[in-house]
Amino acid sequence: MPIRRFGGHRSLVSHSQIPKLSYGYTRMNISRTGYRVFSANSTTACTELAKKITERLGVELGKSVVYQESNKETRVDVKESVRGQDIFIIQTIPRDVNTAIMELLVMAYALKTSCAKNIIGVIPYFPYSKQCKMRKRGSIVCKLLASMLAKAGLTHIITMDLHQKEIQGFFNFPVDNLRASPFLIQYIQDEIPDYRNAIIVAKSPSAAKRAQSYAERLRLGLAVMHGEANHSESDMADGRQSPPLSRTTTGHTGLELPLMMAKEKPPITVVGDVGGRIAIIIDDIIDDVDDFVAAAEILKERGAYKIYIMATHGLLSADAPRLIEESAIDEVVVTNTVPHELQKLQCPKIKTVDVSMILAEAIRRIHNGESMAYLFRNIAVDD
Repeated sequence: MPIRRFGGHRSLVSHSQIPKLSYGYTRMNISRTGYRVFSANSTTACTELAKKITERLGVELGKSVVYQESNKETRVDVKESVRGQDIFIIQTIPRDVNTAIMELLVMAYALKTSCAKNIIGVIPYFPYSKQCKMRKRGSIVCKLLASMLAKAGLTHIITMDLHQKEIQGFFNFPVDNLRASPFLIQYIQDEIPDYRNAIIVAKSPSAAKRAQSYAERLRLGLAVMHGEANHSESDMADGRQSPPLSRTTTGHTGLELPLMMAKEKPPITVVGDVGGRIAIIIDDIIDDVDDFVAAAEILKERGAYKIYIMATHGLLSADAPRLIEESAIDEVVVTNTVPHELQKLQCPKIKTVDVSMILAEAIRRIHNGESMAYLFRNIAVDD
């Protein structure tokens, strides 16, 4: 028993008589912190996905105001306390990509300085993902953006179908790259009555692995297009002609290297039989649709009687809706990772698949510290 002194005398006191003031403080420390979900964009089109996610989670969207001042500076005002909480920032990328990036950076920094515990960015379509390779004397902008997000205070990112999976290596914090393929495959099975008579098509050899993953899960054949239509990876774009082949020099002429033969792509060909079939073109991003329109015309000439395009991110820039409407394409199916309601009004061929379910489940699992493996079940390595 503890000993208590009274006026120089000692007496025995039981433990039950000692005030237990510290117990309540300990219980308060071990209680689980909450989480909040914010939208980094105040426009109606961009907050639609955020509202769907919060409805599935059963929480309210965080109170914040994001706006542009008269000089186009981005300002963010967070209207509630976030101290010690897990904060999820949902940012869909509209046509003004750079403004959306600044909104995300400013909001992340505002939450960081407001003592948020963790700041997780939910960025279904990661911008600048096509600029993940060196081109001539350019730069790898995707790496720059990853560094900016980390500096602003983000500690984790949830995204979907990165253009190249190796982009995850640009970040010094965890990246969960979710897949839209289960939703698009379900759409094929439910909405295309004769899908058993379909063939999966890769419009370029670089897209063959993704298309093969779809073909194997649907138990369908695979066709690959190759030729002049695939001009995005041309020699003039990757710096192989720099420096010029001939130049005037003085003094030492350098080493004599073997003469490099110029690449010449063959006329466009389709490896695989698409005659009398439904052709389903698979890709991750559909933005400028010229290549897709050209591919559809070739497939029609080869005997395909219906042509579908399945893509995760429907950017559909410029006059893409008009070109799709006037083309041989029967339907373009994209997810709601990017707002495209205006494009749907211009072109009824554009259909949308909702992926808010998997984003909401990812948020719930990350906050609760649960495994993310369930979200990647039956996902192939090349998907």
